[in-house]
Amino acid sequence: MTAIGQHPREDVVLVDDAGRSVGTHAKATVHSTRTPLHLAFSCYVFNSNNEVLVTVRAHGKPTWPGVTTNSCCGHPAPGEDLGAGVVRRLAQELGIDSPAPTLLLPRFRYRAEMSNGMVENELCPVFGVLYDGPAPEPNLDEVDRAEWIPWRDFSTFVLGGGDVSPWCSEQVPLLVALGDEPTRWPAGDPAQLPAAATYTPHLH
Repeated sequence: MTAIGQHPREDVVLVDDAGRSVGTHAKATVHSTRTPLHLAFSCYVFNSNNEVLVTVRAHGKPTWPGVTTNSCCGHPAPGEDLGAGVVRRLAQELGIDSPAPTLLLPRFRYRAEMSNGMVENELCPVFGVLYDGPAPEPNLDEVDRAEWIPWRDFSTFVLGGGDVSPWCSEQVPLLVALGDEPTRWPAGDPAQLPAAATYTPHLH
């Protein structure tokens, strides 16, 4: 039972190099100087004008606080569908009632280390969402601010060495290779997702 005033424990899925589940770990303590490889996701939210929702991470976050990045990131709970996890985090971080996300980069993986030694180490499939709804309402515990920027401008900034999160800097070139217009990018193959991941397209 969770005590009054406490949040329920959230767990992340630990994986091996082949993407198979090898257990779970508390989300609150998984990031350290020896962060184990775990399952995550990234999401880029676009509108019909080919603008992308760019966010600045909250300054209280333990990894890359105050850094410009993609729209949303998160970790699927054990047994949670990746698409459902994306929808959940978009609601939690940005107040967005999201339509079904589209898988874009099923095999993305990265490892990055902050100057203080804190490590991110993730198998991190990348998703896209087309959203033309009400203005986002950032949760300031997660997101300092959010702004719509033309995708071409943002991708040019990142490709030119602009200061963004390390995962964003690696993801954007891969997304640019999919074509000039995000609304026309092809969906990725779910069969290429890590074995520990579940994803059912169009059911979220």
